[in-house]
Amino acid sequence: MPPELVANVAVAGLLTGLVYGLMALGLSVIFGVVRVVNFAHGEMMTVAMYAAVVLFAAFRMDPFVALFPVAAAFFVFGYVLQAGLINPFINRPEHSQFMLVVAVAIIIVNLLLMGFGPDARNVPVEYALDSFAVGPLLLDKVRVYAASAAVLIACGLFMFFKSTSTGRAIRACADNYLGAKVVGLDVKKYYALTFGLGSACVGAAGCLMVLLVDVTPVLGPGYTLLAFIIVIVGGLGSMAGALLGGVLIGVSEALAGLYFSPSAKSMFSFALLIVVLLFRPQGLLGKRP
Repeated sequence: MPPELVANVAVAGLLTGLVYGLMALGLSVIFGVVRVVNFAHGEMMTVAMYAAVVLFAAFRMDPFVALFPVAAAFFVFGYVLQAGLINPFINRPEHSQFMLVVAVAIIIVNLLLMGFGPDARNVPVEYALDSFAVGPLLLDKVRVYAASAAVLIACGLFMFFKSTSTGRAIRACADNYLGAKVVGLDVKKYYALTFGLGSACVGAAGCLMVLLVDVTPVLGPGYTLLAFIIVIVGGLGSMAGALLGGVLIGVSEALAGLYFSPSAKSMFSFALLIVVLLFRPQGLLGKRP
């Protein structure tokens, strides 16, 4: 293989992996605080992808602009979903939580099939085929823009949790549920706020992802599984780990498609997962229990 080709494919995988990381970041934030696994995560991202398609078709709204209203709508949806539906299940057995969220995922898939049919949709932006030349590298504009937006959003979320009083309160609820209640924090409100933030991340990621792949209603389960692989590789509950895991999965998928076949991408993702679980069960940046 020519080194230039390998480098181009690896960089494209890295850029795609940053968008994967933003998608998984929402899942990691929700689990890290609420301790509920969102099995409808990929389905929610599929809804965001369709929202970007509809906004582009109706208003010619670029997905990079659409991610603001879509993320805001997903924040409200996530807040209401957590406050109204998931909060009553917080202290119930884990299998009850699992069945609840899986039911939500199945409903979403079927509503999308009813509304849009099984055909693939995309957003044909004018710069879809443009690229930047950096030495021997040809970088797709959509991947560069999407990766840059993913990094900016992730940095904004990091700063929110680190530097704001609300972010510190959410971290306190995650670290010590009983202690947070003792000092007077409204834990349920902060749980709903966290679920809203995680949903906003996946909404923004969907607007970016629709620039890279065509969307169909059945994409959701695959992206849910991919998000799980990423957060386990990076470390459950670790925001930095979600981005690192996304980059590793993106690069491994790209190189697997180059050296073997596109159908081998999932095999290498699972192989990476197995290696991490064998040698570092808590994930690359996760903390030991």
